[in-house]
Amino acid sequence: MNSTFTSLPSTRALSDAAGGQLVREHRERLALEALEREATKRLEHAELFSNLNSAGTRIQAWEKVHRLRMPSAPLHPILEVIATATHLSLAEVQDEQQMRAARRASAKV
Repeated sequence: MNSTFTSLPSTRALSDAAGGQLVREHRERLALEALEREATKRLEHAELFSNLNSAGTRIQAWEKVHRLRMPSAPLHPILEVIATATHLSLAEVQDEQQMRAARRASAKV
């Protein structure tokens, strides 16, 4: 006796095929997300030293990339790192630091 069900793909075979497609789609989505993150990272790094951006904007970009805030201590060693990364002078970084401190002080009043 020949059954018509033997010629149809098994439920497991269909499930494996669908699962394989899901895995492939998931991998493709992860790859696309990785490309998008990399593009965003490149743009953020470009903001760090673009001559079109002000010192404040460059420092904000540095803070965003590193998820850190610029310290308020005028002689903090990280200020030199910020200056180098943003292609600013240490004096420009310290000027921005002083302007932020003045804004905070005026906001408290």
